[in-house]
Order: sequence, then C-alpha cells, then structure tokens
Amino acid sequence: MQQKVDELNLKFEETPPQDVLSWFASEFKDKIAFSTSLGAEDQVITHILTGMNSVIKIFTLDTGRLFQETYDLLDITQKKYALPIEVYFPGTSRVEEMVKTKGINLFYESIENRRLCCHIRKIEPLHRALAGMEVWITGMRKEQSVTRSQAALVEWDPVYQIIKLNPLIHWTDDMVWQYVKNQKIPVNDLHSKGYPSIGCLPCTRAIQPEEDVRSGRWWWELPEFKECGLHKKH
Repeated sequence: MQQKVDELNLKFEETPPQDVLSWFASEFKDKIAFSTSLGAEDQVITHILTGMNSVIKIFTLDTGRLFQETYDLLDITQKKYALPIEVYFPGTSRVEEMVKTKGINLFYESIENRRLCCHIRKIEPLHRALAGMEVWITGMRKEQSVTRSQAALVEWDPVYQIIKLNPLIHWTDDMVWQYVKNQKIPVNDLHSKGYPSIGCLPCTRAIQPEEDVRSGRWWWELPEFKECGLHKKH
C-alpha cells in the first residue's frame, strides 16, 4: 500500500486540488468520503466538491459540545449548496458512562481524560462514518501545526485502514482565505474573533496574532499532544 501511496504523491505532486479531487472521485466513486469540521479549509473543499457535482459522501461529527456558531454554519452551508451533510453523533451510553465516572469537564484534568473524551465523541463516530470507505478526504495543511508538518498529500492511515487524501496540504493560510474571499464561501463567525482553529467549545479559545494557528486548541497541553486522535499515525 505504501508503494501505491508514493506513486499517487508523485503523480499529483503539482496538481491543483480541484483536479486531484476529480480524479479520486472518478477512481473511487462511492468509496470516498469527506469529513468536514466546517473550518475554513473544509469549507473550501466543500465548495470545490459541489462545483464538481460530486457524489462524494460529506459528513461531520457532532460531539455535543460544539459552538452555536458551528451549528449555524452547518445550516447555512447545507442551504447554500443544497447539500446533505450527514451528521454523526457519539454513542449515548458511552457519553453517559464517561460523564458519570469522570465528570462533565474531565478533559481539563489529564491528557488521558481528554483523549478518552475525544475518543468517545469523535473517533468512535468517525469509525462508523468511514465504514466501507476506501478514501478519506480531510482539510489538513502542513502549516497548521507541528503535528501536521510532515503530512503528505496522500497517506495510508493504518488506524482506519484507509487512504487519506489531504488536497490542501500545501496551501498557506493566505491561500485559503484568498480563495474564501474570491468564491464568497461562508465561514464560521468565530474566525473573525481570533479563532483560526475551531473544535469543541470548552477545548477552544481565541489566540493572539503571534501564536500558532492551533495554539487555541487544548491550550493547557504541550504542542506535541495537540491532536484529538483523528489523525493519529499508529
């Protein structure tokens, strides 16, 4: 599989995201899915996919702890693009048991607790959303954080046993926002209030101009721990 991934990276080394997505959509048909968190990058990809008249499955994960602005953007996006974005929720019994034993804000107490919360609210629903798929499209970019600096356009994800496609992997922040502006793409209102990366409400804060774009996510942890586990390498 790694050989196939290497070949795809070489094949699309200088190919625009639109063409990359078009090829993968044609090649994998109903076995390809895009997970959107409704961030600016994901909104760009959604815009591109709808312009392709693609049948690619688009879904999002509702952890139950999101900002109201995120829910508002989901509604706006679905209406603007006349698009069914499937919403996956965490298992009720798992959340209830976690809160009962660990407390409602367990994630502040330890990295283990935070990872448990992310696992139940994000990773388990993601496994369900990706069931039967062969390609997983994400909005990851190298520039986002130290944990993503070594990511490639095409990767093999051993955890989910799936090809991961990151069509905007080489885009800069400026490129994303210029595209958003040019195409009049709706984005989360929180972006204009100092939130470049938006996750769950209790785990996301606004940042200062000199800070890393993902420093507002799980800000009480060291940078090398700042992933929820969705993009874990092993």
